Amino acid sequence: MSDSHPVPDLADDRNDYLGGSLADAAPADPMGLFDVWMQEAFTRREERGDLPDPTALVLSTVDRSEDGDPRPRSRTVLLKAHDAAGFVVYTNKDSAKGEQIAADPWATMLFPWYPLQRQVRVDGRIEDVADAESDAYWARRPRASQLGAWASHQSREIGAREELDAQYAEVEARFADEEEIPRPPHWGGYRLVPDRIEFWQGRGGRMHDRIVYRWADGTAAADGSGSAAASAGAWERVRLQP
Repeated sequence: MSDSHPVPDLADDRNDYLGGSLADAAPADPMGLFDVWMQEAFTRREERGDLPDPTALVLSTVDRSEDGDPRPRSRTVLLKAHDAAGFVVYTNKDSAKGEQIAADPWATMLFPWYPLQRQVRVDGRIEDVADAESDAYWARRPRASQLGAWASHQSREIGAREELDAQYAEVEARFADEEEIPRPPHWGGYRLVPDRIEFWQGRGGRMHDRIVYRWADGTAAADGSGSAAASAGAWERVRLQP
């Protein structure tokens, strides 16, 4: 390690939070507030460039595969749709996260918008996206990404990078004469149907704002019936101490 760039004493590292506030008059519907914050994240990228991917989120699932005890597992994925029905991501369903979701469908999404001194946490139940919806999104993906979805056996061990490159080359050759690449049977979308959404806004003196929306009866997430907006119940809003 170079002496010219020593690691700072982390206990003394400080960054005050003066990015804004989250008023008690926040909208009654959390999706409206999420839309506003997402748009402001994109605006930050356009104006400052220090929030390069507003759609990036940390997806946390529960792994019970090793010894039966629940263990949290997290990774970064990209949000591809959101509305009153929930938050949608796409992935290889044979991956580790796919296996974990199949065994235990409860999950959390965390949107870390650090330059805005904000984060949003979404808790709920995962359900499969309809095939037609997955097909529509698949058709919009770049061809290289489509080939990668066929080539990679996601989360499986591989001996060397050259082996992975060889798998991609084989798939590229297989579909060379195909104008449209079909969606792999193991690839598709997941929708997190929320029953809790928390908005966090950094404030000075660590007196942060935390507004939580909870689905009043939990019906939407508890029975996996679909959209919270279509279920009996309503969002209730509370403020938490930081």
